[in-house]
Amino acid sequence: MVEDLNMIYDDLRSSNLKKIEHFEAELAKIRAGKASPSMLLGVMVEYYEAMTPLQQVANVSVMDARTLIVQPWEKSLLNDIAKGIIDSNLGLNPQNNGEQLIISVPPLTEERRRDLVKKAKAESENAKIGLRNNRKDALDLIKELKNDGLSEDMMKDAESEIQDVTNDFSNQIDAFLIIKEKDIMTSIENKYLSLYIKV
Repeated sequence: MVEDLNMIYDDLRSSNLKKIEHFEAELAKIRAGKASPSMLLGVMVEYYEAMTPLQQVANVSVMDARTLIVQPWEKSLLNDIAKGIIDSNLGLNPQNNGEQLIISVPPLTEERRRDLVKKAKAESENAKIGLRNNRKDALDLIKELKNDGLSEDMMKDAESEIQDVTNDFSNQIDAFLIIKEKDIMTSIENKYLSLYIKV
């Protein structure tokens, strides 16, 4: 029985870790005013009649805090990449110099910052829903073990352990969200906006 319980806990931690990793990846896509290659993670480019992630057809680098450089592996892709970036609705306007794309990242307005914070909060709620689903799955497995002879005391301890694991991961999501909110709301142009962050 103890072995079965440990397997349930391990599976729960592993599933929760995947939710956290997905959450972090989604947060990375939300730009916070500074140029970052992760801003273009969701961009798809038409490549030989197939939609392909930008990172598979070009190198994305940072020139400075406000500028991204996209260097395609084939120059013939410059226009397709520019179209993919514009179509992704990131509010970015790539400039084609015949060799590479230069993207100036505009400073964020206060309204846009608030929208990005809302988006980050929505991603954190999605991640927490995932944690709750994982918790429910683990509790269902505990109930099955009770039918196989798990004692009442062991079941209560197991339920408590599952809740503790869930709380730990939920706290990690909250911590990531606080950092992201600060990152979005505070920048060179808008340090005073940090007053809007509710920590």
